[in-house]
Parts: sequence; C-alpha cells; structure tokens
Amino acid sequence: MTNQSASESAGLASAVKSGLAWSFLNNVSGRLISLAMGVVLARLLAPRDFGVFALAMVALNTLVSINDVGISATLVRWPGNTDEVAPTAGTLILSMSLVGYIVFFFATPWLCRLVHTPQATGVIRLLAVAVVIDGALAVPTASLTRSFRQGRRTVADVIGIVISAVVSIVLAAKGYGPWSLAWGRIAGNSVNAGLIAVFAQERIRFGFEIKAARALLAYGVPLAGSTLLTVAVLNTDYVVIGRLLGPTALGFYVLAYNISSWAVGFLSIGIQRVSIPAFARLQYDVDSLNESFTRGMVLLVVVTIPVCVLLSSLAHPVIAFVYGQRWGPAASALRFLALFAIVRILQSLAYDALVAVGQAKSTVWLQGAWLSSLIPVLAIGAHLGGIRGVSVGHLAVGALVVVPLHLLVLRQIGIQLGGLGRRLVWPVVGGAMAVSGSLVSLMVAPQVAKLFVGGGVGLAAYGLTILPMRAFLRGGGRIDSAASPLPSESGVSTS
Repeated sequence: MTNQSASESAGLASAVKSGLAWSFLNNVSGRLISLAMGVVLARLLAPRDFGVFALAMVALNTLVSINDVGISATLVRWPGNTDEVAPTAGTLILSMSLVGYIVFFFATPWLCRLVHTPQATGVIRLLAVAVVIDGALAVPTASLTRSFRQGRRTVADVIGIVISAVVSIVLAAKGYGPWSLAWGRIAGNSVNAGLIAVFAQERIRFGFEIKAARALLAYGVPLAGSTLLTVAVLNTDYVVIGRLLGPTALGFYVLAYNISSWAVGFLSIGIQRVSIPAFARLQYDVDSLNESFTRGMVLLVVVTIPVCVLLSSLAHPVIAFVYGQRWGPAASALRFLALFAIVRILQSLAYDALVAVGQAKSTVWLQGAWLSSLIPVLAIGAHLGGIRGVSVGHLAVGALVVVPLHLLVLRQIGIQLGGLGRRLVWPVVGGAMAVSGSLVSLMVAPQVAKLFVGGGVGLAAYGLTILPMRAFLRGGGRIDSAASPLPSESGVSTS
C-alpha cells in the first residue's frame, strides 16, 4: 500500500469513526427525548388520537420517500464533486416536493374515507407541509451526510426534536388531540431545516442542466422506487389495521410498534448516515467490503438481540411501567414486533450496502417481493388475531421471505455468508439464554420487579453466553477495522 493510499484509508477511517460517534449521539439524544415525549403524551392523549396521527404519518412518510426522487442518496454516493449537479438536484427535489404537496392536499379526503378515518384529513394536510420544508433543504442535508459532518447535524436534529416535543406537549395539554402532534412536527422540522441551512455553509442554489438531471435520475429513480416500496412495507400494517380494526386498535398497535423500534432508531438510522458513504468508498474492493459488512452486521446482531428479545419476553411489564396499565393491550403486539425489529435492523444494513455499491434495482425487486408477500398475510392476521395477528404476520414474512432473499443478493455482491453465519452462532444462542433468564420474572409479583429482575437476569445470561466472542468484539480477527463503517474500537462501547 502506498503512503498516499494509506493516508487516504486512515483519513476515511477517522472520518467514519467521528461521523459514527456523532450519529449515535444524535440518535440516542433524539430517541431519549422522543421517548420522554411519548410517555407524557400517552397520559394526555387517547389511543384513538395516536391512531389518527399514525394514519397522517403514513401519508407524510409516503411523500418524503418520493419527494427527492432518490436524488439525496445519489448525491451522498456521487463519485466526484457535487458542485456542478447541486443546483439541478435542488430544483428537481423542490419541484417534486411542491407537486407532491398539491396532489396530497386534494387527495387527502378520499384517502381518509378509504381507511374510515375522515377526522385525519386536516392533520394530513398540515403534516404535508413538512415535505416542502424537507425538499428545500435536501441538498444541504445530503452535503452534511456526504462529508461526515454529523456533529453539526446532531445539533440541528436535537434542537428540532426538543422544539417538537415542547410544542406537542403544550398543545396536547390544552386539548388539541392529534393536532398537537402535527403542529409539533412542523415546528420541529422548521427549526431543524433552518439550522441545517446555516451549518451546511453552502448557498442554496437552484438551476437546471439536462445532462446533470439525466445522471441524477438514472440512479435516483430506481432508488426512489425502492424507498417507496420500503415505506409501503413499513406502513401497510397501519392501513390494514385502520381499515379493518379502527383507530383505537391502531393506537395500541402504534404504541407497540414505537416501543419495538427503540433499537431500530438507536442503531440503524445512526449507522445509515455513515454506512452508505463508507460502503460506497469500498465498492470496488470486494474483500474490504465483505470484511467491513461482516463486522458491521455481527456487531449489530450482538447489540440488537438482547434488547429485542427482552422487549419481547417482558412486553407487558415494559408497557405497564413506562406508559401505564391502560395501554396493556399493546403488549400482545409488542411480543412479536420486538422480534421483527431484529429483521428490520439487519435488513437496513443490507439495504445500505446494496445502495452504496450501485445495486438500486436489486433493492426494488427485494422490496416488491416483501410487500407482495406482506399485504395478504397482514390482512389474514388482522381478521384472525387483531393487532396480535398482524404482528405475527410481520415476523413470519420477515423471517421466511425477507431474510433469505437479502442473503441471496448479498452473496452476489461478494458477501461471504459462511463466514458471516459462523460469527452469528453465539449471539443467537445468547438470545435463547436471555429468554430463559427472563423467565425468572414469573416468580416476581410487582410489574416493576418483573421488569428489572427479568431484564437483569436475561442480560447476565446473554453476556455470559457471548464471552467466546470477546476477542472479535475487541477488534481481533482478519476484519479490516480501519475501513469498516462500524469500527471495532467503538462499535460495542458506543451502543
């Protein structure tokens, strides 16, 4: 390796580690604030209010997934300087955002009648404003991500979340119901966007050049299609429950899904802001890509399994302790959604790798297969078992369809599944031990004692089981930690 390439590798490793640390701090801070806000709002709002807001968020997530036509991620992995294509990118994204807002504004009443929740009309129209805000600042946001300037983004995101929480809680206390959540979201997004514009230190420019547009859309459109399908996968359950079971049942389900997403929010979102640009730098070095992906996936599994397994086995004590007994019906869904979260986190890293190496078209058919399998299973689950049946359906499709298909595609880009599988044996066995350890909670009466005794024993059992991996977790083995998007020096301790 030449001195120049060694210097570039060291520089990339340093940028990745710094970006990853800031990204985790961003997500930990944001999730803790959101958790605190959710606890307060669960005592101020009824389950039906959460259900109405959830349907509004389905519309918002759909718009956000397509308003940039995949151009934001394209800018992040752009092989050269983005100065020449940035004005065209800004114009395309903002134009699509405005068109999306107008279309949804007029289509909202019909959509709300479709899911038997007409009261969500105004909330959806208000939330759709966030799409325009997002579109206006998409290019500066991509610039921060591309250059690993996660420290500045952390400040902007945390301040935005705080503003959102304060506005939502104040309005909920005054009796504004689901509108309080919508206004809080708009207030937080506006502040966040303003700070990103300042921190990016780039003049927001608009223009249009046909060659740049073709280059951006050639990769962006398939990625946008994949992202839209991903949003459909993650929101189909809300639509099915809202239409078949009603907003109150949806409110209980939303709470369970949010709890199951704790690990997803803490890990996958923070990693994604670093993993895509990091994997993109390694896309022409198959060996380094394989080693980086393997280490990243194993570290994710090690951290994810105990959290999700204990959330599943201690579902009722967790809900009763954090949100109160009136939310108890959500536990039946949480038991399975917590396990499904493991699939979500692992699929997310696989998705990042495929996007980074230019396999956007593969992600489209993967998400399409997932969605086509999911829709009938969720509908059957809702009819047979309510929100519990929907949760079982999610887990079944994830384990039997999503995981095998992603493994197949990962193998095609050079990921060695045999080596990956051998590294995952101990965490899987540890998860089983954590479940058996948490059964101790059955011998304790108070809900708080069940939570802490069961959780403590389960974590101890898991920790003892994965002791044979301690050398790997400290950075031993053949994995090239300098190039890894999840550096061994910080991958475990940061979590």
